[in-house]
Amino acid sequence: MNRLPASYLKYLEGKPPVIVATIKPVLQQSAADQLHGVRVRLLQHDEVQAVVDELIPFGEILESVD
Repeated sequence: MNRLPASYLKYLEGKPPVIVATIKPVLQQSAADQLHGVRVRLLQHDEVQAVVDELIPFGEILESVD
């Protein structure tokens, strides 16, 4: 398992387990290549979607509302 940057760990703090389970694999993917950051889309009904985004620098997370 790849070690997550401190910024990713901080982002996960206090999040419900279901949200962590959704986002963490994408954070791990980002940490594996260390090239790009992560976009987290906040959807309706407290759902989220996360993707590695080449426009975001590694170690950063950008939230957007869809």
